Amino acid sequence: MHDIMALLRPENCARLARRGHELDTTALAELVTRRAELARERDALRAELNRARRSGAPGPGAAREQAKAAKERLQKVVYEHGQCDSDLRRRVLAIPNLPDDAVPDGGPADPAVEVRRWGRRPEFAGPARDHLDLGTAAGLFDPGRAAKVSGARFVVSRGAGARLERALVSFLLDLHTGAHGYVEHGVPHLVTPDAMTGTGQLPKFAEDLFGTAVGERQLLLIPTAEVPLVNLYREETLDGRDLPLALVAHTPCYRSEAGSYGRDTRGLIRLHQFEKVELVRLCHPDQAAAELELLVGHAEEALRRLDLHYRVVRLRVRDLGFAARQTYDLEVWLPGQDTFREISSCSDCGTFQARRAGIRVRQRDRGTVHAATLNGSGLPIGRTVAAILEQHQQPDGSVAIPAALRPYTGFAQIHPDGSTT
Repeated sequence: MHDIMALLRPENCARLARRGHELDTTALAELVTRRAELARERDALRAELNRARRSGAPGPGAAREQAKAAKERLQKVVYEHGQCDSDLRRRVLAIPNLPDDAVPDGGPADPAVEVRRWGRRPEFAGPARDHLDLGTAAGLFDPGRAAKVSGARFVVSRGAGARLERALVSFLLDLHTGAHGYVEHGVPHLVTPDAMTGTGQLPKFAEDLFGTAVGERQLLLIPTAEVPLVNLYREETLDGRDLPLALVAHTPCYRSEAGSYGRDTRGLIRLHQFEKVELVRLCHPDQAAAELELLVGHAEEALRRLDLHYRVVRLRVRDLGFAARQTYDLEVWLPGQDTFREISSCSDCGTFQARRAGIRVRQRDRGTVHAATLNGSGLPIGRTVAAILEQHQQPDGSVAIPAALRPYTGFAQIHPDGSTT
């Protein structure tokens, strides 16, 4: 969790206010003070009872009554201390990460802070078709049949579409493990509430999660592989000489996307279930800024090898995710929508997640500090397929497969009828 006393400093209250979070410093300070008072009283009562037990003599009636009263008071104080601590923990867990001072002011209504662009925007003789029209016409995916099985905002891929998705997964894993040095992991798709709390999904985003319960055991479906990958090191102290750790996993991701109905729900852009190759890095906090630039470069390399026109933008402070202190978004051009759309969000979370998950770094002769964690999409499968279909569409309705993917697909082109060559 946050360092509560540090949060109460005026400069940190101001940093939170930049991102739209007004901290109730009075309530927090009162809870901190009350918890400390109750802890002192609890300890004093325990000491008093221990002295009475060590004496071994029941003593006169008045002494026995005094000990009984102290025991009853101790039970009450312990309960009140637990309630106070729970209330404080609940409040602190709802506080987002402190933004980096270099993050620009503003939010969704402000223009994007563009850092760079890569590639040439594709041009077409007539209006560009979007990926849903291209894909359904060629039989690459079928949201209608998916709805029979699971309802709205799911999709079934098939034939060349399914092959393209599988090829993309293999290409991305090979790229990140081979060229970028990540260690591939296969991770659980169901995690505990504690794991979700560690990375910041709980309690803030409870309504966005799918879950299940068997008896008293509650498990939640992961919204991203970031959750299990970071929590692999929960309550551990890492050797600083082993850092950075670079982890990658391909998993399905499950999100209810509460509040997004009617927005971006066409095609493969915003589904309840989608696949993603996720990149996670753990490092010493002093190295986090450099690691973020490295992470962004790895996601960019994937887009470049797929010959996809994109841009990099720096998020403004009110656009930051709950756990992030700074974020770069990679936005790919979608001709069918005539706009850039986010395809990878690369975030430096500083020590925020490590504090919640208890992940520390042992420094030589300098004790321990909390680790820094970073995460980014490298890349989401559905949105990348959408970008490939739209940017590489041909005048006759076929789609040219990027050269880097052809060894994985076994074909260079998807024709309008779904056949391949």
